[in-house]
Parts: sequence; structure tokens; C-alpha cells
Amino acid sequence: MKPKLAPFVPGRKRATTSAMIASIAAEGQPTRPAPFGHALVEVAKSRPDIVGMTADLSKYTDLHIFAKAYPDRFYQMGMAEQIMFGAGSGLAAEGFTPFCTTYAVFASRRAYDFIHQTIAEEDRNVKIVCALPGLTSGYGPSHQATEDLAIFRAMPNLTIVDPCDALEIEQATAAIAAHQGPTYMRLLRGNVPLVLDEYGYRFKLGKAQTIREGGDILVISSGLLTMRALEAAKELEKDKIGVAVLHCPTIKPLDVETIRAEAGKGGRLVVVAENHTEIGGLGEALARDFLLNGIHPARFRHIALPDEFLLAGALPTLHDRYGISTQAIVRSLKGWL
Repeated sequence: MKPKLAPFVPGRKRATTSAMIASIAAEGQPTRPAPFGHALVEVAKSRPDIVGMTADLSKYTDLHIFAKAYPDRFYQMGMAEQIMFGAGSGLAAEGFTPFCTTYAVFASRRAYDFIHQTIAEEDRNVKIVCALPGLTSGYGPSHQATEDLAIFRAMPNLTIVDPCDALEIEQATAAIAAHQGPTYMRLLRGNVPLVLDEYGYRFKLGKAQTIREGGDILVISSGLLTMRALEAAKELEKDKIGVAVLHCPTIKPLDVETIRAEAGKGGRLVVVAENHTEIGGLGEALARDFLLNGIHPARFRHIALPDEFLLAGALPTLHDRYGISTQAIVRSLKGWL
């Protein structure tokens, strides 16, 4: 059962074209600028092995912050993602720790074979950090990486991280720098919302964590959708509906023990929410794991992007249309209770 697409509302303020690349922060929501870029600079102060590489997108992946701080450790590779990842693998073989940045579509679709053969198969310590994951761009299918998790989950040796907000991006950047092995991290860039600070959250690589408790619904989510789930939980609290949010920032390897324990608690509606196509992401991974391990939630639902090429347009409009805005999630959860 899928949530219905939001209807057109006559008189609703038309979103401007700039909203296609606007911040995902709500009006008045606290943000931090370029958390990845600033965090990498901090880590690199004590790590001379860290280098930054980009395929002509330093400004749009926040790597320009690192480039300014360490110009002699920054490599602008031009519009050549395959070459960047091959060179990154070579640098890793010589003892460096490259952070390679581009858009998620270009890493997952254009450069897949180079990552597979030169980084994952060789188990090289390359960090792949990619902006515009899922539906975080309004520029249509050429820029919307709605299937990146499905593509990369099948690649052996690759750790996959999907942070929620600015705080987690900062913490995850330090964590993946300390982790030995190839890593893919989805990146929210620019002015990134700050959400998890009010919960005293601390990122732990490979661990899922309960952010808030609730007795009626359990939402298991990652990335942007954890932010939306927390917002929806606050809205539903006004209607006396208790929503627990279990944040799962490490997509591979999954913290199945924690997730099974929470999903196995009886009586709650269990919903997996992700900024990714309904095919091959967190939802399907957990449905498989539950079935194989005897976890039987009373009810199981999935909030995800549809299996289709999405429209271009203003992000707020698209998020509502495809069911991942806060209000769309509220409507879905209420409808499923």
C-alpha cells in the first residue's frame, strides 16, 4: 500500500526555480554551513595522509573548504570521475587516504566499474563522498541518485553511510577517516539542517540507535528521512500518537541485532523510511532480514521513492508529491494506523 501523491492545491504559492537546488532546511530551522568540508579540515590537521579529490565539483560537495586549507593536498581531476577513482586507488596503495567527491549519480552510475575493480576488489582505503543522494535535486533523473544504495549495496568490501544532519556528517567524516577500508557516504551539502543535537546523539559506525521512543509506530530510517521522521513524530504527538524513531545511518553492514530487537517488540506498526527507490535499499534489506530470522511485525510498511524516473521541479513540491515531506509522512502514518 503506497501513500497517495499529494493533490494540486489551487492558490498554493508556486515554488521558484531556485528551490530546485535550495537547502532542505525548513524555514527558521538551524543549519551549519558545509559540515563535511569543515570536518575534513579538522581531521586532516592530525592526518597528513588525507588528501581531497574532486571531479570538477569542489564547491558543490563542500570540498572547497579543504582545498583552501590544504591546497597542496587537493586534486582537481576535472570532469573525469573514472580517472579520479582510479587515481584515488593508486594514492591509497601508496599510503594516502583519499576523500573523493562528486555527485552520487556520477559515482554510482558513471564510475561503477572503476570503483568495483580498482577500489572495492583491491580493498583500497578510499572514501567516496557524494552529494545529491536520492531526491535532493530538482534537476530530474540525470542528477537524482534514487538508486545509488541498490547499486552499491551489492558491491563487496564497501561500507555505506547515510547521515541525517550536519552534526552526524561532522561525526561520520571523522569516523570513516578512522575506518580502514573503502567507504561510500551520502552527503547533504551547503547549509545543512541541525537536528540531532537536541537528542544528545553520537554517531557510531555500524550502529543503529533509537532517537526517540513511542508505543504506536516504529519508524526505521536513514539520512534525510530520519530528519523527516523526527519532525513527523512531533506532529503526531499532538494527536497522542507515539512514534519511535530508530536511526540506521550505516546501511552496510546493517546493525541487524538492534533493528531486530526493536522490530520484534509486539503491537507497533513498523515503517521503513528512506530517501531512495523502493527497489534495493534499506526497506528491502530489512524485509529480507526479518523474513529469514523470524521477525514478524504486526504490520509492515515502506516509505520510499517510486520505481520510476522522477520529475524535475522545486524540491518542496517533489518531496510532497513523492511522499517524503514531513506532512506527507504524517498523512501516511495516520492512514496506516
